[in-house]
Amino acid sequence: MHRYRSHTCGELRPADIGKDVRVSGWLHNRRNLGGILFIDLRDHYGIVQLVVRPGTEAGDRIDAQLSSLAKETVIRVDGRVVARGAENVNPELATGEIEVEVSGVEVLGSAGQIPFQVNTEDGVNEEMRLEYRFLDLRRERMHRNIMLRSAVISAIRQKMTAQGFNELATPILSATSPEGARDFLVPSRLHPGKFYALPQAPQQFKQLLMIAGFDRYFQIAPCFRDEDARADRSPGEFYQLDVEMSFVEQEDVFRVIERVMTELFEEFGGGRHVTSPFPRIPFREAMTRYGTDKPDLRATLELVDVSHVFAGSGFKAFAGKHVRALAVPDTQDQPRKFFDQLGDFAVSQGAKGLAWLRVGEGGALTGPIAKFLTEDDTKALLAALEAGPGHALFFGAGEFDEVSKIMGAVRVEAARRAGHFEEDVFRFCWIVDFPMFERNEDTGQIEFSHNPFSMPQGGLEALRTQDPLSVLAWQYDIVCNGVELSSGAIRNHEPEIMYEAFGIAGYTREQVEREFGGMLRAFSFGAPPHGGIAPGVDRIVMLLADEPNIRETIAFPLNGQAQDLLMGAPGEVDEARLKELHLALRKPPPS
Repeated sequence: MHRYRSHTCGELRPADIGKDVRVSGWLHNRRNLGGILFIDLRDHYGIVQLVVRPGTEAGDRIDAQLSSLAKETVIRVDGRVVARGAENVNPELATGEIEVEVSGVEVLGSAGQIPFQVNTEDGVNEEMRLEYRFLDLRRERMHRNIMLRSAVISAIRQKMTAQGFNELATPILSATSPEGARDFLVPSRLHPGKFYALPQAPQQFKQLLMIAGFDRYFQIAPCFRDEDARADRSPGEFYQLDVEMSFVEQEDVFRVIERVMTELFEEFGGGRHVTSPFPRIPFREAMTRYGTDKPDLRATLELVDVSHVFAGSGFKAFAGKHVRALAVPDTQDQPRKFFDQLGDFAVSQGAKGLAWLRVGEGGALTGPIAKFLTEDDTKALLAALEAGPGHALFFGAGEFDEVSKIMGAVRVEAARRAGHFEEDVFRFCWIVDFPMFERNEDTGQIEFSHNPFSMPQGGLEALRTQDPLSVLAWQYDIVCNGVELSSGAIRNHEPEIMYEAFGIAGYTREQVEREFGGMLRAFSFGAPPHGGIAPGVDRIVMLLADEPNIRETIAFPLNGQAQDLLMGAPGEVDEARLKELHLALRKPPPS
């Protein structure tokens, strides 16, 4: 028999009854019932119940030994598989019809006092969980999430290969790139005063692979960005399904990714429906209808611009402002509490309040602002919102971006509370026609709004003849249930368009050549039209696992302050190492 096991803890079944077996694993739980000792033994594959019946010398010895061991001790057990009594069968376990009568035990790894219980999902603060991540990963939910991640990545590779893509690796040590976040820099020992940058994305390299003629590339790519944490964004590093294709237009990229995402979410989504095909929603339309470029389409309500209704109304608080309204049907039985709670929610999103109205029989309006509206105002409002008796109307007013943010959140919350929200479904969409440029509110300068290597719609002529803020790009986002999975674009592969686009964003020709010389050089030797996208693996798994925080899908994430509490990173470096790297520290003064 093998030194450690003849079977895993999860594979024993009634067909094994009567066999002498050897299993190894962690002491998961222990119960003493009526003088009989029961042990749950856990390994990667599952849990098996051990039973010790004292009364013999060997049984008493094993009982005493197992009773003294701490939970999470690693043991090897010899024994015989027996059937459980009918009253003891556990349908929740794959091994729930059998148990192992123990005849011998060996301790393989002793365990000290554990800081939190592994055999329950009792609340433990995140800092403790990350400091003892190796224990946290033993818990059933975390173990399941990490294995889901592994299966998803394996499936992605199979699906991309089946569509003719080649998995190719790109460098980790490279040059800095304007991806929109801060780089992580790596000092060069051999080149004093110079730095490598960890890639925010393999953007330039995957484009160079297209120029090199590889046609269809993908990679499960590590990316590094020095940015703050969010629930759907892990600081430091993340992984994405990086994709690039030659001789394609936008719809060609969409077809590939829709197929992969549909198959992936159907396979691992636990029976939740995947809506297909994915609708295409222009950016400005998304901002108007949903208040965000990451719309959660499970909420079936939409916002409507009613600024024109209030432009000349008697409600001075809305005069001259952008006004967005939300009509919620079937609210005739909603109590006043419904309106007050939505108002409180709007305030939590940054609003000063939330104006509202009820629509009664004959279109009569009641509510705090009804007295400010004339009969003509009422008719215009009900027509714009296609609202009638039983509708509740909610309003936000102010600057476009501010109103969009607040009312976009109110839209989803109202849909949840009023029963206009689809559960158990994955609703994807494409957000298209992003503006190429935007104005920096602080500096007033024109900047790239998304990927600077995107092809402008209309090409060189659009850049030279249109207001920069009116130029659209062949850029797109894929969104699922309100979570942005990725941005992508059809790339700019023509040097003159690149010079012109970067010039609008404030780059001189010399700067462009200095920072993107490799790309420009490649473009001058025959570059095919190409485009791509890079859906985030962490976010995909977060949605499939139905987890609210992305760190629950990563084996060893940094915490919200970008620290690795387990390994102690970032850490200090001694003076000898700094000298070798030609570095001197300039620490900020103590606060």
